[in-house]
Amino acid sequence: MTYVLYGDKGSGAFAVEAALAEAGVCYAIQIISLERNEQKLPGFRAINPSGKIPALRLPEGGEIVTESAAILLTLADRHPEAGLLPDAGSAARAQAYRWIAYMQSEIYPMVEIVDYPERFCPVGADAGAIREKARARVRERFAVIEDVIAGPWLLKCGFSAADIYVAMFSRWSLGPCALAEVLSERSRIAPVWQRHFG
Repeated sequence: MTYVLYGDKGSGAFAVEAALAEAGVCYAIQIISLERNEQKLPGFRAINPSGKIPALRLPEGGEIVTESAAILLTLADRHPEAGLLPDAGSAARAQAYRWIAYMQSEIYPMVEIVDYPERFCPVGADAGAIREKARARVRERFAVIEDVIAGPWLLKCGFSAADIYVAMFSRWSLGPCALAEVLSERSRIAPVWQRHFG
């Protein structure tokens, strides 16, 4: 049985593909071109009505999971042997949840504004100004994460799916941080990093 990842190079599909690779499971990629706005086409909206990528089709039954944070947590639950999250019930797992939720709620929305400011301002308004405000907000929010990185990973206990998220957001918004450099060299993730960001 194979997972099917719907996404595009350099998009939020990176985090999902990195987690799939780290788990060592079989998956296929269905390219949904952001450049061609394919995420807004009826065929993809039948998969994800919000018209956003990534989306993941689960191997059994074809259930679709959307929202990259939800997909990361789903993969961690389905493949505990991969070590995508610390032990269930541990304080470290609570911290992983905390930082994944923080990035999903505090950084991801700002990235969308940076990438598509015209969607968030009236016609004729200065989209560049809103882009710069959002970019400053991303930097401010990411600084909070940089202050708690235990080095080389976010959590003191070691690698987790939260690191995949940190690396992706740093690559998109600020240039790769030291954690992203370490993640990009991880044996199972390195080819995925290269494909998305190389």
